[in-house]
Amino acid sequence: MSFLLLIKTMAVSALDYALPPRCPGCGVVVERDRSFCLACWSGMHFLGDPCCARCGLPFEHEIGKGGECAACLSQPPPFDSARAVLAYGDVARAVALRLKYGRRIGLARLIAGHMARHVRIEDRPLIVPVPLHRWRLWWRGFNQAALVADHLGRATGLSVEKHALLRPRRTQPLRGMDSRHRAKAVRGAFALAPGHDLAGRTVLLIDDVHTSGATAAACARALKRGGAAQVHLLCWARVLPDAEPLD
Repeated sequence: MSFLLLIKTMAVSALDYALPPRCPGCGVVVERDRSFCLACWSGMHFLGDPCCARCGLPFEHEIGKGGECAACLSQPPPFDSARAVLAYGDVARAVALRLKYGRRIGLARLIAGHMARHVRIEDRPLIVPVPLHRWRLWWRGFNQAALVADHLGRATGLSVEKHALLRPRRTQPLRGMDSRHRAKAVRGAFALAPGHDLAGRTVLLIDDVHTSGATAAACARALKRGGAAQVHLLCWARVLPDAEPLD
């Protein structure tokens, strides 16, 4: 072992002793940084196939490639697909809130690492985060979606454009609103930034939590007005309906 490597190893060991790695979900001490404890890991509901090809709603059974849920068939959303790492639950909520309000910005790297498995690298999409209004950005100090987008870009080698979308109109917090009021609140709230040409591009839209899809829909409309050929939403967590997954 080289002298520099020995020093680095000793420094890491000393840091782990003084500040041991903790579970991102509950805060208990764990063996490795950015790893979940067994209790939190067991309670995480990872999402994937089989699911609606459009909105990502889980199916109980495989229904064939390209199968969509009844809601998407009757009223297709403006985005081409939506995927999330986890179903929104205790652990997913804790991580999202600690990043957004607890200023645990290191969690953006963890989230991006889990998101990477949903990215179709071969499509070479342009990564674009959902923007914040400038006053909310000033108050919070950072855009959590932009932090995740940066880490996802580094993990996948894809280009990131954090300023392609603007949020020129300030909207009230959407928490507690039903889907109809959410859609009304964000209508016209997003716009493509001047000088950004998305003609024919595939865009990977990044957000933290997918609730009703109203924000993603408004962003997708703005991106497609700017020329984007496809818009795919990727989130950390997805709020599922109270009912059992549909098939």
